[in-house]
Amino acid sequence: MSGRAQRYDRGATGLAFALRMSAKTDTRAAAEAAVRQSYGRLVAYLAARSRDVAGAEDALAEAFAAALEQWPRTGVPANPDAWLLSVARRRQIDAGRRQQTAAGAREHLAMIDDERNQAGSNEDVPDERLRLMFTCAHPAIDPMVRAPLMLQTVLGFDAASIAAAFLVPAATMGQRLVRAKGRIKEAGIPFRVPERADLPDRLDAVLSAIYAAFTAGWAQTDAAGDRRQGLAGEAIWLGRLMTSLMPREPETLGLLALMLYADARSAARRDAEGNYIPLSDQQTDLWNTTLINEAETLLREASSFGETGRYQLEAAVQSAHCARRHTGATDWAAIKKLYDVLALLSPSPVVALNRAVAIAETDGPIAGLAALDAIATDKRLETYQPYWAARADLLARLDRAGDAIEAYDRAIWLESDAAVRMFLKDRQSRIARQLH
Repeated sequence: MSGRAQRYDRGATGLAFALRMSAKTDTRAAAEAAVRQSYGRLVAYLAARSRDVAGAEDALAEAFAAALEQWPRTGVPANPDAWLLSVARRRQIDAGRRQQTAAGAREHLAMIDDERNQAGSNEDVPDERLRLMFTCAHPAIDPMVRAPLMLQTVLGFDAASIAAAFLVPAATMGQRLVRAKGRIKEAGIPFRVPERADLPDRLDAVLSAIYAAFTAGWAQTDAAGDRRQGLAGEAIWLGRLMTSLMPREPETLGLLALMLYADARSAARRDAEGNYIPLSDQQTDLWNTTLINEAETLLREASSFGETGRYQLEAAVQSAHCARRHTGATDWAAIKKLYDVLALLSPSPVVALNRAVAIAETDGPIAGLAALDAIATDKRLETYQPYWAARADLLARLDRAGDAIEAYDRAIWLESDAAVRMFLKDRQSRIARQLH
């Protein structure tokens, strides 16, 4: 990468900031739109032909840097995507000339041929983002880096923003992303949508990565979590992209519905002072009816295909919670039944925990605590705050104040969100006062 392009952090976020700080108003708006709307599509197109994601990002960074220099003087081209793609492709060709290997020479010739065939073309850039998303979620890629890799390559997030969202040091996240991109090139991971027979497993990996990005942002509720909350919005954007690219896949519809149900309650999660409000105490008139209605439509459409999956069931649980705005009460019996099915279809400690909470509401705290005890040996729950918060609540309801205080201690220690931590401390204090 040239010294000029190195001034901008890789990703659309860094490039958009540079454009915002440097360009004239009209040119700036067009450039920012190109960065936001076209980054993933252009990276996907370039990487699909070279199988070099990092190289595609470097070439595109130089193209955006060139736009930053030229567009304020010459005006925004009629087709910004085609202009950026042409410049980036030439940068790739220049980089290919410096490669001395036989494989590099073949890639170089292929890029030259592609450039020759597309020279002067003003047509829209083919949308290869779906192929790029499946590449990011390939089995050869570490599951822990799939969501961050997708956020950077498809959405253009810089490594620092991704690291902050996933609570990982920036240097560590940068290294993980570099290794993942190197793995794509070295292993020759194909840029393609899997065959129908292989699609379910691979599709789940893509959807899991999107949902991981959403939950990383959704988990934060206080003012310090603005960047992570923005991540939840970007995950919804990815969900919308998936439904537009694969409109007949019920689980893509189910995932988008699930995220929209949760997002619809955003305004009710904190009061005017920033205090955390649990779902059971939220004012339903603060929920976003438009998003809930959209989620309901998506869930109905997903169910019309006759294939029930994890995300549809989780969305149905959220639908049952949202029905409280009409009935005034939560249908815990329906929620328990949904978790019964979900536990069979997609067993996990989180599903088992939520099922235990539903059992406590339908059959009482003794039954709920017994369900929690049944999963207490799962090591993954030792550091899972919601497990300890749920356990503390049930122990308190059973008048086991000492045990409840200890469980709250564990939940408070595990919680990173200041607003939620204060909520848990308040509940713990109420129990402590009852002992004196």
